[in-house]
Amino acid sequence: MNRISWNQYFMAQSHLLALRSTCTRLAVGATIVRDKRIIAGGYNGSIAGGVHCIDEGCYVIDNHCVRTIHAEMNALLQCAKFGVPTAGAEIYVTHFPCLQCCKALIQSGIKKVYFAESYKNHPYAAELFEQAGVHVEQVEANADPFAFEQRKFIDELLEKINDDEERNLLLEKANKLFKSNV
Repeated sequence: MNRISWNQYFMAQSHLLALRSTCTRLAVGATIVRDKRIIAGGYNGSIAGGVHCIDEGCYVIDNHCVRTIHAEMNALLQCAKFGVPTAGAEIYVTHFPCLQCCKALIQSGIKKVYFAESYKNHPYAAELFEQAGVHVEQVEANADPFAFEQRKFIDELLEKINDDEERNLLLEKANKLFKSNV
């Protein structure tokens, strides 16, 4: 069995956190890590005890939901609330941080930002990360350690099909199924 990398492991944690999101516009998760240990996690949602977007709809001003606290901010605020230092830590986020989160991450001492998907990447955020010496890297979110073995097995089965047309149709389906896993 092949183990997933540390980056994939922590990104998978962020994707799991995103499943707790209460904003209907975009589900985002963030995991703060120091020395290969998770020190905080967050997802985008309303203030504790507040009305949630999933219940009342988004509160949009200037095309932004102002009800939602971003996942990165929630993770940073969790560290602040419990007195956990973030200097020198890394963060894994399901989506590229917005400009405001970028600035907060820099100010909190985060040194590495890993993201799974681009999302309205602001050029000034990228510039600020670079100026601050923050390493930014996109990480494949493959959380399935069995994907390689599964694909290998399917390819072996497809080789046993003698009908070229049928094999090509099944190969096309397999390629669509595994496009993000291999």
